[in-house]
Amino acid sequence: MSWNRRKLAERFGPYILSLVILGVFILVWESLTRPPKFDPTGKSEDDLTVLEFNGDIVRNEATGKYVYNPKKVLGIPGPGKVWEKAAEELGEAFVKKGANDHGIGLLVYYTIKRFLAGFLVGSVVAVFLGVLIGLSKPLFIALNPFIQVLKPISPLAWMPLLLYSVKDPVWTAIFVVFMASLWPTVANTAFGVNSIRKDYLHVATLLEMTYLRRLFLVILPAAAPAIIAGLRISFGSALVAVVPAEMLLGELGAGYLTWIEWNNLNISGVIFAILVVGVVGYILDYGFGKLASKFTYAEV
Repeated sequence: MSWNRRKLAERFGPYILSLVILGVFILVWESLTRPPKFDPTGKSEDDLTVLEFNGDIVRNEATGKYVYNPKKVLGIPGPGKVWEKAAEELGEAFVKKGANDHGIGLLVYYTIKRFLAGFLVGSVVAVFLGVLIGLSKPLFIALNPFIQVLKPISPLAWMPLLLYSVKDPVWTAIFVVFMASLWPTVANTAFGVNSIRKDYLHVATLLEMTYLRRLFLVILPAAAPAIIAGLRISFGSALVAVVPAEMLLGELGAGYLTWIEWNNLNISGVIFAILVVGVVGYILDYGFGKLASKFTYAEV
């Protein structure tokens, strides 16, 4: 019995701990954001009338006393208000109310579509360039300083130049994701290919493999751990880049929702949009991690 209990604890213990941490966080959040009680002490009838006229306070029908208006934002909203906003948005997730008023499900779809387009194209180009650079030692040494200079540049820094060049916000957002996906994968792929054990290449030469067979059967599998590591870095960078790109460009998406809710001073909507971005990012990263695990191996 004790062995079974220990096994259950090892299997489900971390998940239970996660739920406990979440519960504590929500309780602390609720306690810190609970609106204060209205104190009319020292205020004249005229003062109370002005506050009521401005909508800062309302009269409680049950007690007849003044309380702060719950519909008026007073600081950061609590989890209850965010939950109400989430229920409202999710209830109309795929509804189009106007040209710029689409449901959260559609906005997430637009964001994922831009992200996947930029990331997939950027990854293919990056792996191709990385292999070409990594196969030549002199080329790798010559181009590595340029790659290291370009790699830390924020993809958003390219946005004004991209917008000026393509003159289309949709393509600009995709190119921003493309730039975020490019350099980490190029650098890691070039390093991985350049670091392949020479024994592998010697065996390929002895077997008289064609260039394509050598590429797909020797070079890419041997460099796979480095390539996957670069793709994971690029994946995270692209996820971080797509949301602010949508915010700055005003294109429909999860980032657009965050900016619109802020313009409307709807802090509950802003928090909801942030949570949506986090959940979508977690799901995409989890899926990519599962996919990447199928292409990794331990060298013996």
